Amino acid sequence: MTTNNDLVQDAGYDRATITLHWLTVMLVIALFTMAETWSFLKHGSPARKELQSLHISIGILLAVVIVVRIAWRATRGKHLPVASLAAKAVHHTLYLLLVAQVILGFLLRWAQAESFLFFGLFTIRFATVKNRALDHTFGDLHNAAAWSIIVLAGLHAAAALVHHYILKDDILKRMFPRKKPLKW
Repeated sequence: MTTNNDLVQDAGYDRATITLHWLTVMLVIALFTMAETWSFLKHGSPARKELQSLHISIGILLAVVIVVRIAWRATRGKHLPVASLAAKAVHHTLYLLLVAQVILGFLLRWAQAESFLFFGLFTIRFATVKNRALDHTFGDLHNAAAWSIIVLAGLHAAAALVHHYILKDDILKRMFPRKKPLKW
């Protein structure tokens, strides 16, 4: 006999989709926090440069996660109906902003022409000649995209909480592991 609880369990996303979602959340929060933190550090200081290098390394990791996430969603990820057209628009906009943010990050690094140490393992250099005009342009766009992601993701999270606590539906439960064993 199927209970309502069983239906909720079956209505969730697969393990990979859930993992990639929360990994993206953690990486975005870490990247945003680092960028906001180094603004309080002296320009050119070793601590600031170290934080920026870590930010770039994690940004490259985010790029990989986004590519895997999009590939998974396009090929094998479980697609569930969204609550509304607005929710669908927010999801697509977040994907678009994340991709744009990664591209802008690479372009910014290229325009800065500074090498960095990838997780302390090896040095990566994007270009050899600095372009100040593009550095500022890409930097401003990268910052605007970061704030757009944070605001939109915050609204996305707030909507999930409204669904959970006010509307008392199971939308939020979809993004958490279920008690039943999950299949990849």
